[in-house]
Amino acid sequence: MRLISLAPLAVAVSQAGGIGFIGAGYDMEDLDAHLHEASQLIRQAPMRDACSSILPIGVGFVNWGADLDRAAQAIGKYKPAAVWFFTPRQNNDLVAWTQVMREVTGNKTKIWVQVGSVQDALEIAKLCCPDVLVIQGSDAGGHGLSRGAGIISLLPECADALEAVEHGHISLVAAGGVAEGRGVAACLALGAEGVVMGTRFLASTEAQIAKGFQSVVLGSKDGGISTVRTKVYDTLRGTVGWPDRIGGRGIINQSFLDAENGIVTEENKKAYAEALQKGDLGWTENGRLTAYAGTGVGLVNEVQSTRTIIDEIRQQVKDMELRTPRESKI
Repeated sequence: MRLISLAPLAVAVSQAGGIGFIGAGYDMEDLDAHLHEASQLIRQAPMRDACSSILPIGVGFVNWGADLDRAAQAIGKYKPAAVWFFTPRQNNDLVAWTQVMREVTGNKTKIWVQVGSVQDALEIAKLCCPDVLVIQGSDAGGHGLSRGAGIISLLPECADALEAVEHGHISLVAAGGVAEGRGVAACLALGAEGVVMGTRFLASTEAQIAKGFQSVVLGSKDGGISTVRTKVYDTLRGTVGWPDRIGGRGIINQSFLDAENGIVTEENKKAYAEALQKGDLGWTENGRLTAYAGTGVGLVNEVQSTRTIIDEIRQQVKDMELRTPRESKI
């Protein structure tokens, strides 16, 4: 959700009872402006029970490319409720990020770290002792481990492994493939304290997203077949700094189909550059432009306000809790 989840979406999620994150990624130049906009939006519509010294949103960083000093200046100034770390070049890099963010906010800002394996969960717990571990399953859209488990097995195994080394106090939040209330209820049953959703909010009115991108999301079904995790889209976009073990899950399009065995030719790059000049048609007319989305994309059927999305999901979860188990017909 880098540069798609900005102040309007982050604030809308928090105002609806969640915690919304600005997807800063590795772009620090506009971070202060995004946080200022968020503070203005919150001032216009104050949140009940919000702490006046804390900005009630979070900020997400792609750590391999983000500048710690510039990030710390903005975080220290606005003191958001949480910072979210993802994909350092090596896990040890997050020690400094954690220490600095805690120092500049007086421990007011909570530390969230996203991981996609049991090994990373254990390493990060030992190195950083974060407040929250975001356990990302392989169904997640956008960037994640090229090899990994789905959330159904990954989250319980992470929970057991952390408990065994006395890190069971760290809160676990589930990510990957969750787009509606049934998925939320399943993750809660697995032991998650909350869930993260990205793909669902690509179809929110507050998302900063091109209409062509959004239309491809709404038109995609059977997400396990219509999406793929690959490095092709990063290569075409010129985003070459991602660690080797990371790939991006996006909706399959002509650019991917033209990349035989994952190899991007100069002809493919030229076609991608031409598609960039077509605006929304670059996604929809023999689409070539990247549309990152998770396997839950087939459950996303309409554009709604963020509050409506969250209210509906919350009600779906309540309905699931109250529903009498079906009698088996087997």
